[in-house]
Amino acid sequence: MCIGQRTEAFLVVYFCSVQERTRRKELEEEMAEAATESHEDPSEEAEDLGPLEPDDSGTFQQVTNLLNIMESESTKTDTAGAGFDMRKRLASVIITEKATAEPSVVMNALIRCLQVPEISTQRKINIYNILQEIIQQEGELEERCVQRLVAIASKEMRDMLEMEGYMTAEVASDTLVALSRNHFSLVMYELQHHLKPLNLTEEFVIVTLAKLANGNVQAHVLSICSAQALRWAVGHGPPAGGEAQVGLLLVCPSVELTSPPPASPAQVCSRAPAQQQYSSQNLTEIVHCFIALARSYPKELMKFFLSQMEMSKEAVRVGTLALIRAVVSADEPKMNIRTIYLAIRVVKNTLSDTRSKVRMAILRIIGQLALSGFQDRIKGWGLKYVSVQLTLSTYKLTNRRDNFYQRDLEEKMVHKVTMDTVRIITSSVSGMTNEFWVRLLCYIMETDYTEALTPICVSLTNLAERQLHAKDEEANASKSRHVDLPAPQKLLARLLVLMSSPYKGEGRGIAMLNLLKTLSQSIAPSMADMWELEIPLLVKYLEEHTEFTWNQKTWEDKLIQFLRNSLKKTRGSNWSLRLSKELNNQIESFDSPSLEKGFLYRALGFTLATGLEADKVEVLLLELLYKTDYSNDFDREGVILCFGLCARGQVKTVLGVLHDFEERIQESEQSWQIGAWRKDHPWRRETVKGALMVMYSCVASYCHPQMLLIHVDNPITTKIIHHYSSSCQDICLKLAFMKSVVQVTDAIKNIKDLEDFQFAQKATLTGIIMAIIKAEPTDSLVSPVRTMAMDALSYLSKLKPFYPTEESSELMDISIHSVISLQPPGESNESIKTLYTNALHALEQLMEGLMQRHLDPKGLQEMVHLLEKWILSEKEWEREKAVNLYLHLMKIYVQSVGVCIPLKLGQFGSLVGLIAPGTCDSHRKTRLASMDVLASLLDLHASQTCSSWGASKELELEKCKEDLQGSDMEKIFSVSSSISKVACLQFNCDEVVSLVQKLCENFGAMDLQHDKASITWICTFLQMRVKELEDKVAEILGAILVHLPMVDHREVRHLLIEGILLLAHYHQETVLTALLRQPLPMESHLTEVWLAVAENVPFARTMLHALMGRLQARFTPRANAASKADIWRLAAVDPLMTLCTIHLLVERMDWDNRLLELFPDLVYTLLLQLGGSQTPEAVSPVLKTWRLIHTGTLPEEVNLQRVTIRSMQLLFRRLNSESLLCTLEEQGVWTLLESSSTFLQGVSQLARLCVQSPQGYYWQRLSELALRGMASEALSCRISSTAVCVEFMSDPILHREKLLKRAVLMLEKGAEQEDEVLRVLSLRALGNMALGAPRKVRQYRKLLLEKCLCSLRVPGVSASVTSEGLEVLAKVLVELREGDLGSAFNAISEQCRTFFDNENELLRLKAFILFGKLAQVVRISKKHFFKQEVKKAWVPLMLHCQDPCSDAAQVRHTWALCAMPRARCPHKEHVLRGYEHLPSLGRPCSIRRMGLCEQMTATCEQPVCWTSSSMALGVTCFLQTQKKPAVLYNFLLETMTYVKSNLSRIRIAACNLAGIIMKQMSAHYLKKLDFPALRNSLQELELDSDPGVWRAALETLNILDTCSQQRLLASPEGIS
Repeated sequence: MCIGQRTEAFLVVYFCSVQERTRRKELEEEMAEAATESHEDPSEEAEDLGPLEPDDSGTFQQVTNLLNIMESESTKTDTAGAGFDMRKRLASVIITEKATAEPSVVMNALIRCLQVPEISTQRKINIYNILQEIIQQEGELEERCVQRLVAIASKEMRDMLEMEGYMTAEVASDTLVALSRNHFSLVMYELQHHLKPLNLTEEFVIVTLAKLANGNVQAHVLSICSAQALRWAVGHGPPAGGEAQVGLLLVCPSVELTSPPPASPAQVCSRAPAQQQYSSQNLTEIVHCFIALARSYPKELMKFFLSQMEMSKEAVRVGTLALIRAVVSADEPKMNIRTIYLAIRVVKNTLSDTRSKVRMAILRIIGQLALSGFQDRIKGWGLKYVSVQLTLSTYKLTNRRDNFYQRDLEEKMVHKVTMDTVRIITSSVSGMTNEFWVRLLCYIMETDYTEALTPICVSLTNLAERQLHAKDEEANASKSRHVDLPAPQKLLARLLVLMSSPYKGEGRGIAMLNLLKTLSQSIAPSMADMWELEIPLLVKYLEEHTEFTWNQKTWEDKLIQFLRNSLKKTRGSNWSLRLSKELNNQIESFDSPSLEKGFLYRALGFTLATGLEADKVEVLLLELLYKTDYSNDFDREGVILCFGLCARGQVKTVLGVLHDFEERIQESEQSWQIGAWRKDHPWRRETVKGALMVMYSCVASYCHPQMLLIHVDNPITTKIIHHYSSSCQDICLKLAFMKSVVQVTDAIKNIKDLEDFQFAQKATLTGIIMAIIKAEPTDSLVSPVRTMAMDALSYLSKLKPFYPTEESSELMDISIHSVISLQPPGESNESIKTLYTNALHALEQLMEGLMQRHLDPKGLQEMVHLLEKWILSEKEWEREKAVNLYLHLMKIYVQSVGVCIPLKLGQFGSLVGLIAPGTCDSHRKTRLASMDVLASLLDLHASQTCSSWGASKELELEKCKEDLQGSDMEKIFSVSSSISKVACLQFNCDEVVSLVQKLCENFGAMDLQHDKASITWICTFLQMRVKELEDKVAEILGAILVHLPMVDHREVRHLLIEGILLLAHYHQETVLTALLRQPLPMESHLTEVWLAVAENVPFARTMLHALMGRLQARFTPRANAASKADIWRLAAVDPLMTLCTIHLLVERMDWDNRLLELFPDLVYTLLLQLGGSQTPEAVSPVLKTWRLIHTGTLPEEVNLQRVTIRSMQLLFRRLNSESLLCTLEEQGVWTLLESSSTFLQGVSQLARLCVQSPQGYYWQRLSELALRGMASEALSCRISSTAVCVEFMSDPILHREKLLKRAVLMLEKGAEQEDEVLRVLSLRALGNMALGAPRKVRQYRKLLLEKCLCSLRVPGVSASVTSEGLEVLAKVLVELREGDLGSAFNAISEQCRTFFDNENELLRLKAFILFGKLAQVVRISKKHFFKQEVKKAWVPLMLHCQDPCSDAAQVRHTWALCAMPRARCPHKEHVLRGYEHLPSLGRPCSIRRMGLCEQMTATCEQPVCWTSSSMALGVTCFLQTQKKPAVLYNFLLETMTYVKSNLSRIRIAACNLAGIIMKQMSAHYLKKLDFPALRNSLQELELDSDPGVWRAALETLNILDTCSQQRLLASPEGIS
């Protein structure tokens, strides 16, 4: 609400009251007179304004038109909506924008519009609004224009006759205010002109002045002048004008007084803008005026104050109350009691106002009354109001809201004023009522705003001391018996808890202690004497310290001791139980976390422990369980501590309460809806379970030892396990579980007389903790879970039953992995560093504790084995921690065991081999720790073996340790070598083996320095002890070879290879076997070994002989070993490794003539190996006598076939025959050899090309080897050799070398073998005799014909063998005559015809070819026989002209010429041409058997029916030559059997041929045909899936129907 509105409301009330008085008429006259003086003649004003300029007429007309629009639209806005209002606004904007260019012209035009007679009110309002916008827009205007506007607006403002005039006056006033911003002097001059002494000024003059006062920094000039005038009026006005003077005086505070008094935070009147700065001079003058009025007109003044208070405006009320306070505080002797009484009545009417400034003003008045000696006047209402405000302000401050900062500041101010008032009252008011005393006590008991506790306690102490010394104390007490005083236990509990933070609230601890001491007799008389002694000591402690120097725990211990001593004075009573209830009730009064609440839980636990009534203690504990917020860590820990402390004297009660609590909530265990009991903070299942676990362990920690042994297994530990196992097991629960285990086990361990106590739950707890450690991340440390877990294991390890060895090892392994893998934290992260240090310490303690139970060599070895992978870690922080832990354990072992138990055989070498390379570690601390471990091991070994280990050796090692502290790595390696030489003399042979094995095992585990250190130690030991290690060479060599691939550095590999060659110098067969038994693929390290072998050519040649012998040994019977060298020589090796070695040696050796002599043997050996790799025999033997390292599946190129072929290629390149190499590549020999399906074909081609090559002198040896291989017991060897022999049989070489007979005999045996491939190869080789030695065919014809016919006759023979027999017969028949065959001709012809209809295309083809060869061989003696054979085969031969195999169909010329009769045929030439045009259908036909069969391919064409006239004519002519109709009849019957053939082309040909035959048959034989059967057969073909078949069947059916009609016509019935 603006000041003008407030002034208006006041004046309305004021004038209404004035008109009711006798001076109503006088006032009207004065107002009329004032109006007459202020209103001059309109004509005179018009003359002063002056005429308009001539140029302004156009602007005036435009402005008038726009005003007309605005006025007309204003009347339509209510009915037409917002559209007309938009036009009105647009007109206003146009005028304002025009004023931007010509402000004076537009202003003059608007002023002229105001002077138009009978202008409407709305038009005036519109003009004034536009003028205000122009003034605000333009700033300073032309002075003449401003003067005219001020005069018009002032006149308009004072002519307020009715409501419309009121509206006009208001906008005129706003226009003057707008002008005052830049023309203040002109406006103020006009307004001051209308201010006259002792006359009431027009309303809007005052309103305008008020607006100016609020909006202009120069307004204080008016305020000062007006105030001085009013003060003069009050002092010199007429006696009867008191009421009027009061009214006038009140106008100024409500309008002008905006600055607060210097000493008061409340504003006397309305709020002023923040940027204004006022002088307090006007306020002082006004206050003096009111004091003067209070002396002269107290009743009228108070009535006016009362009327102002009824307005409910905060500024008015605050200003009025400030004036009342000034009146009360005035030191005026004439100020009587009646005035004070009236002032109090005015204040009481405002007590219900809740606004902050009003409340502060009332509180200041109450305090001022107490200070001014009116104490009796504030008793009752005043004290009650102060108490209420104390409570109210405290409540609001303790229940603050966000985003209400201003309100909080106001409430703090109210509270401060309230406390000042309380201080004033308690220090000045005597005979204070018990009601105020009780209210202050209740404030202490109930408030959460602790900042006020210190002054309240001081006030209460003062009041209490006054009451104790008051004479009427007893009388007052009797009158106050009905007052509900706080219980002593409640007050003591409250003060004790608050005193736990003694320096809060301006040092409340001392004030509360003094209050306790003063009230000691009232609280507990039995404690009074003790309090008189102990409270001063507590006060002294607080006085000696500050909030920065005191110790919280020490102070709490003092308070707890004070509480204990106090409770001792009340033994035998229920005082402690009542105190417990009060402490329990106060738990929710404090925030969490807080010092007060923490002490409260502790005090409650001690108090409950002393309770005598267990059932009531149980109720309190159960209530505490239910009301605790378990999600709050502080509350949860506080309750846990409380239960533990209570268990000191109430263990059974505590366990019973926990059990009862679990029983009550177990019904909701599935869903765990425990929140139903507590809506304010629902519980989470996990937090409750964690709290219960720690509660049980805390009970175990605090209860009596004897009670602990009774309850520790069940229920304490059982409940802990149950709650953890049935939870989600997050980090908080893990920590709670571990904490519980530690507390329980520590409590058990602290019992002195455990005797044979067995902790039954130890195994279960251990399993859970191990699972927790395993689940911890190994790359980060974010919680103390693993530390607490290892601590828990350490505690458990000390209890019976003790862990067995296996379980101890598992515990250590898990713990070591969990800690050593952690990376050290940075220097800046202190929290993680603490966790890291604690984890390392916990691991050492656990390892030490577990080792104490297994102090023997086995236990030591087990622990070192667990540390081994960490000692060899690539991360230096892991190595450092592992070596330090190794050293720690060694020290414990040496100190505990010493010489009592010697180390096992080989254990010393293994321990030294693990730590020895650490002497060259890149990390200095690790080097020194490794040296200490090594020295400790050497000292232990010397003491146990009584060896010559003296002080000189120890001094030498100390010197070496000093040298290891440097940073020069070359020097460090030299020092490590010296250490190895010192240590070498302490080793026996077995220890040397274990040392070398351990050093080799660790190759590649770390960096180069580690490997160099290892090889340094190995070389030193081999050089110094090689002659003593004859029986250990195999083990040492095995260790070196197995781990050689791990060595990456060339220098280290070179040193190891030298060691291998050194051993090979003495043990050649052992080294050879060991090298061959290394796993593949052959890595560069092993290649270097063989390269070193290849550099020595004589040794390499010997190695090649041995390698070929190893390969060929697979195809010969195994011999028995006669010596140790034979054992190694005959040991099984991987043929693939042997082949790789041969390839490497052949590639890297320097070849000479002596090496070329090995060429045939190498080729033959490789061929045998390649042939053997195609059979199951090729699987490598299982090597059980040597350790192999399998690195996974071998690469695709590393297999027997490919390695063998590459070796053969390399051998042929060594021949330096480019032509042979090119031919081998062009014909794809190597590709054929690589595939198992084409291997034998490749062998044949290779042998053929070798025979044809210029280097023929090498192949005599090869042929001898092949014949030898054909007699081998190994099938693969015989097959490969026979494949070679196949090609040699086609060349004169065997005949020339007189090896043919031997070869034929071997092939005869091969042809009789059961193996299909061997039979095929043998037959083929025999057939090739016709190529290599054709003259010898007749010599061996009987053998050849017998073996071939056997392949055709014997049932069950495979198709490939039969096919090969047919082909061999075709080859042999070329070299034989009809007479040479004898009876075999008939057998061959009959057997050949049986294969015409065979499903195998190859067999049909070979049979047709062989049949053609027989036709060429036949002469006069066999002519008739063969003619019959052709006749028997005529139908299949005719049909197979449509054979799917095109090659089979193309043999038609042979049988066509034979089938044509010798008689004359006029169409013979056409017939032959018909055969030429027979369509052929073929498809790829391949019969594959080890590459023995050829591959045939023919062009596929679509099936074509026999529709050509030449073909039909040819067949017809042939049929016409048959003079016997019965032949045609038989041909037809035989042809119809083919309609069910599996080949669709044959079925088509059968249909077509049957039709042709039926056309040539006579009527006589047509009658013999079974037409229904024929028709059924052909009709079945109509359902065939092949369209050609059912078309052919349909044509044949038509022919059949025609023939059937002919038969009917030819029959007598048909004629009739």
